[in-house]
Amino acid sequence: MEPTLRPLTHDLSYDLNALKQNGAFASLSAIKRGVERECLRINPEGTLALTPHPKVLGAALTHDSITTDYSESLLEFITPPESDADKTLAQLEDVHKFTVENIGAERLWPLSMPCFIENEADIPIAYFGESNVGKMKKAYRMGLRNRYGSMMQVISGVHFNFSIPNSFWQQLAQQKGVAASQSWVSEQYFGLIRNYRRSCWLIPYLFGASPALCSSFVEGREHGLDFKKLGRGTLYLPYATSLRMSGLGYTSHEQSSLRICYNSLDSYVRLLREAMYTPSQNYAHFAAGEGGNYQQLSKNVLQIENEFYSPIRPKQPTASGEKPTDALALRGVDYIEVRALDVNPFSPIGISREQIDFLDVFLLSCLLTDSPQFDAERYKETDINLNSVVLEGRKPGLMLRQNGQDVAMQDWAEQLFERYATIAELMDQNTGDGRYSAAVKREWQKVLSPDLTYSGRWLNKLLSEGDNAVVGRDLANTYRQQISDFTYHYKNSADFIGEAERSVIAQQEVEAADTVPFNRFIDDYFAREAAKKNA
Repeated sequence: MEPTLRPLTHDLSYDLNALKQNGAFASLSAIKRGVERECLRINPEGTLALTPHPKVLGAALTHDSITTDYSESLLEFITPPESDADKTLAQLEDVHKFTVENIGAERLWPLSMPCFIENEADIPIAYFGESNVGKMKKAYRMGLRNRYGSMMQVISGVHFNFSIPNSFWQQLAQQKGVAASQSWVSEQYFGLIRNYRRSCWLIPYLFGASPALCSSFVEGREHGLDFKKLGRGTLYLPYATSLRMSGLGYTSHEQSSLRICYNSLDSYVRLLREAMYTPSQNYAHFAAGEGGNYQQLSKNVLQIENEFYSPIRPKQPTASGEKPTDALALRGVDYIEVRALDVNPFSPIGISREQIDFLDVFLLSCLLTDSPQFDAERYKETDINLNSVVLEGRKPGLMLRQNGQDVAMQDWAEQLFERYATIAELMDQNTGDGRYSAAVKREWQKVLSPDLTYSGRWLNKLLSEGDNAVVGRDLANTYRQQISDFTYHYKNSADFIGEAERSVIAQQEVEAADTVPFNRFIDDYFAREAAKKNA
């Protein structure tokens, strides 16, 4: 029998009824969202496409919506901030359609864990041209390859960007009797981040879609996991939700000791900058500019801030040449980037409207719930819980740690969903269609029935249909046709061609503007960073 989801308000930081009365919840219709979707280009037979980034797509360095990530083969599609989630998805459809129409016989791999890759050394590192900035991007990726291996770097994910409107901050501050300064807004975002870390295990449980992988991914690697074998070359864990988020994926033993602090913006920026100047014995043998040889940018724990892997990041848009921590230090937090989402294999564009609706509620709950600061033990719990769920999230009776106590995952989830139901009801008053309450009820069913989760559905599909590589290839073929049948919404082919041409010109202008040799450019970059660290 389904438990009744009761409104839960005693641990909420704000009087929700007051926020409803003063119009704060109505202002949330102006929440801005953006999506960054990564995906590999593959050949028709399902192997990695080793061709360069197609010229017709434009210059990866300067294009606003189509770029590459680690590899020439790893596309990244970016949508601008929009307050209409349907518009965001339509824009994402446009980018997918133009890309599919312009990559010849190649397809887009529909899963987070990579396709079959025979030789890791064949994975081509992304090329961004001959400017100093472009060379720096390549040297950074050389460092990633040497530090973590290329296979890890071609895992795909979806990043969800989420920004609260200024009008809501004004009304929230008024209720608290404080000024809505930028520093106060940053404090609120960091409270959201801490609560996200506490409950982010729920995201891979609900939306994780990588319980299996092609055996080529772990070929010759120690992993210590008790994989089961399926078909000719698929490995899986029976209760896993997101192997992408496990120790096989976007994690780093070197970074695990950093303990970046989420208690304040100042401490976050300071510790992240310090990590860029903490020497690492593990990376000392890779060249970092000696004799003009760049196998990495530096020999420290982090080459640059972006190397820090985290399931969420505070963000502030950067100006040309500005670094992420500089932007945060100068202007505070403008939005947060959720980084725990697998590619949704049940959507041709990797994410669905249903996910966005639930994420809205989830993140608002993180914002509006009491958020004590972390100590080392509570922070460690967040990592333990996340790892437990990504490896065994659908295991009956799974226990997690909550404030030093063992708690059944399902019991904790019920507590959270009671809170979500309260917030969803208020959000529905903006839309009038009950979509937020429907999203909460839909995801609650996954707590009750693990087979309804993305990972449960995908694993059952593999068990009935066969190898991950074959099923993924066939799905890529299906989505190729579906995407081709899309109707353009906000841009057409001519618009994208024009953007591509302009991006090529913009890259040429960046290259022409360089005035110093590359080694001097890198020396100056780290000298500026060192000055900030010591300030």
